Amino acid sequence: MLHVKKNDTVLVTTGKDRGRTGKVLVVYPRQKRAIVEGLNMIKRHTRPNPQRNIKGGVVEREAPIHISNLRVVNPQTGEPARIGYDLLADGEKVRVDRKTGETLG
Repeated sequence: MLHVKKNDTVLVTTGKDRGRTGKVLVVYPRQKRAIVEGLNMIKRHTRPNPQRNIKGGVVEREAPIHISNLRVVNPQTGEPARIGYDLLADGEKVRVDRKTGETLG
């Protein structure tokens, strides 16, 4: 189980976007990577494809970031959180902010 999920707000800890926050759009669990909205932008040179209605040129888009470089931001406090896990009485596993003890998501 990864500490980062889709729609989480995350803080980037290392790299060119260090210190910036964004929303997680996609998580790739096998590669342990995530795409964060507006961060780690790359330029792609694309060919025009009239069948798919794609114009050619240079397109800027997000690239995946390794999840070890991301920290989940606690929505209540706005601070980056260290994530732990707890089992509820009904057996459900939930993410917990280690500092405050609040459950996340």
